Amino acid sequence: MKNKIELKKALIINTIIIASFLLLFGILYQVQYQTYTKQFNEKLNTIIVKLKEEYPNLVANDIMRILNNTDETEMNLLRQYGIDLKEDAILLKNDSAFQKFLILDLALLSGFGVCLLLIFMLYNYKKNKKLVEITNYIEQINQGNYSLDIDDNTEDELSILKNEIYKTTIMLKEVAENARNQELSLKNSLEDISHQLKTPLTSIIIMLDNMIDNPEMDRQTREEFIKDCKKEITNIHFLVQALLKLSKFDANTIQYHNQTVLVKDLIQEAINKVAVLCDLKNVNIQIKGNDTDTICCDDRWQVEAIANLLKNAVEYSNNAGKIEVKYIQNKLYTQIEIKDYGKGIDSSDLPHVFERFYKGINSSKDSVGIGLALAKKIIEKNGGSVLVESKLGEGTSFTIQYFKF
Repeated sequence: MKNKIELKKALIINTIIIASFLLLFGILYQVQYQTYTKQFNEKLNTIIVKLKEEYPNLVANDIMRILNNTDETEMNLLRQYGIDLKEDAILLKNDSAFQKFLILDLALLSGFGVCLLLIFMLYNYKKNKKLVEITNYIEQINQGNYSLDIDDNTEDELSILKNEIYKTTIMLKEVAENARNQELSLKNSLEDISHQLKTPLTSIIIMLDNMIDNPEMDRQTREEFIKDCKKEITNIHFLVQALLKLSKFDANTIQYHNQTVLVKDLIQEAINKVAVLCDLKNVNIQIKGNDTDTICCDDRWQVEAIANLLKNAVEYSNNAGKIEVKYIQNKLYTQIEIKDYGKGIDSSDLPHVFERFYKGINSSKDSVGIGLALAKKIIEKNGGSVLVESKLGEGTSFTIQYFKF
């Protein structure tokens, strides 16, 4: 489309130039014809006047017949005066005028040629200038300078190329910024991981050193140390597994295999994953919903996400507390709500609960701040959304919605 517009503009400009020169040629030709005719008629008129004076009886029709006679034998009388009617001008004035008009014709043609040459040179100059600009832009881009504004509003081919380079520059800029952000994110993640691993590893080392340095340690203390070591190792294992899963999502290497499953089965499998934790705190989980409701998702990953939300709910619940899991279905989405009646989340922590390694004011000492981030990532990658509401001292509610479109 852009090329057609540019071609149309070029055709209009060339048409105007050619039409202007043709008009000038037409005007010059008309002036030339009128000059020849006027000068020739004036001389003929002078001859006719002389003839009438010498031959009063000469009829006008005879004069016109002589002037319009096409018999070459009668017209060749001038040869005896050295005049060739096919090559020489009888009137010297017309011959002089012909020389002048010939010069004007050549000047006009030369002007026409110069104009076309100037237009070509101007076009070539602009083209070379843009090529130099584009080359400089590419060199700047190769040096990592993506802050160039090379957007062009014209429609010629080089401008189109320039605009495409500009688009590529924007994409390269975004890629470079994303790479820097990823490097920064990786750096921060490594720092967070190091911090998260440092504490449990230090605890394990201290407990192991105590057991090694005190071979006569009583059995009960030794068993408590071993249980604590196991708990810390379990936390490290969970952290590593969660980070591995998150890294797969960040690298877009996770492929979901969606299928239709019963919502109640999905929730029950998630509850089974936190059953031990529920038993330790004597927390009761109540399920409410239609047994026939279904959802299309990757059940393996969604069980992981719901289990992480349930784990968070159990951790924030009071001993012998309860958690309600309600689910409903309509034409737009399937919704699952997980509500606990525990200590709740502080309002200053709510905007950050899904951030990696974030630990709120009321977080348990065993929390690593990775479960909710992983749950959110899993749900959103499967086309869903998750929201959180909480009031300090009253409890927390997580709402998941899986949309059908």
